[in-house]
Amino acid sequence: MMSSAPPLTDKESTPLLFSPKGGGHLDPAYENPANGPQRRRGGPQAPVEAHFFASKFDPPPQPVETSKSKQRNNPVTPMIKKIYTSLSNIKDTVAPYTKPSLDYERKSRQHYYEDNYNDLPWRCSFGTRHDDGVWLVHSDTSGLFMSSLVWLMIVYAGFTVTLLAKNNSLPSFVSITYCTICALALASHAKTASTDPGSIPHHAIPNEQDGSKETLKYCNICETYKPPRSHHCRICDRCISGMDHHCPWMNNCIGVGNMKHFFLFLIYVWIASAYALVLFGLNYFLCNDEACIFPNGLTALVRLMTLLCVGAIIFASNMILSVFWGIMTGMGTIDRMKKQEEQTFEQSDEEPLPWTDVFGIGSYFTWILPIDPFFDDYDRVMRYSTTDRLQRERDTIV
Repeated sequence: MMSSAPPLTDKESTPLLFSPKGGGHLDPAYENPANGPQRRRGGPQAPVEAHFFASKFDPPPQPVETSKSKQRNNPVTPMIKKIYTSLSNIKDTVAPYTKPSLDYERKSRQHYYEDNYNDLPWRCSFGTRHDDGVWLVHSDTSGLFMSSLVWLMIVYAGFTVTLLAKNNSLPSFVSITYCTICALALASHAKTASTDPGSIPHHAIPNEQDGSKETLKYCNICETYKPPRSHHCRICDRCISGMDHHCPWMNNCIGVGNMKHFFLFLIYVWIASAYALVLFGLNYFLCNDEACIFPNGLTALVRLMTLLCVGAIIFASNMILSVFWGIMTGMGTIDRMKKQEEQTFEQSDEEPLPWTDVFGIGSYFTWILPIDPFFDDYDRVMRYSTTDRLQRERDTIV
């Protein structure tokens, strides 16, 4: 049974699973009939099962020998053993990389627990402070203007394609498809602008991964622990974990918390721009009938939209390559520029980021939707933890 957790005072800590950021710290649970609560599956006649939740405070028990393992240990004839050994050697020689790793098999048998405690601030306010309920950068006037301009351009593009379909210059399904892409782009932009990019709370402490390092950084402005790959943003006035850059078009920083939404926004903008350019190009080169010619009143709108699409596809392509490069190298834009200035780029030891640290561990269908990712280990992805979160973890697994 789970022991009741003491009253929590850390208002800034982020819940592990059911939060706008998503996440959750996952620990294995080893099956051992001698420990843990018992339960039955498959009706009253089913055998009794028990689960032991191990942690760093308790060593894992020895694995229990199952019926399948007993079958594998049954004696066989020496000839069969010799043939099996020869086939195994051939398989390892021909395809050494196709053999499944033991670590993957072990992880596939693990059980996980959930921490559904919601300790986000409930204050109805907009801002970037620790007690603000909705994340929004409202102090940057230029950022507000540029982010509003993005919405205006996307709405203008969808409106133009809709008018062309209404005048029978384009098929209806083409307009529906294009407006759907525009809607996904707007949703991704809204999620990027209103999602906490990974701000470091005041009560942040090093996680188990970084706590063993000899040198730990401390932000003198925020007066809090500064995890690796984090930077202080003077516009947001917060330290952001995994900060890539501050984007005025999003009116927000791009960090671990909203990297997925920002990447989806770039993808949808690129698809919408390329789609519109292909439609206009086909109409220009293949139109031989008056029915497909754009009306005089819409020709100016199409020309302006063509210029916007060309600029958008160049911008989106550049940013997609930058984000992709950052994921593959494990270095954000700020870290990459610093290393290039200091000429220490070749000395970097960063590792590539797993795609699950950007899009979460949900199904691939959720990767293309602007919804918050669900991380397997929130503390590892964010590179920090809190005392209350560690206490809840210990009370849950002990």
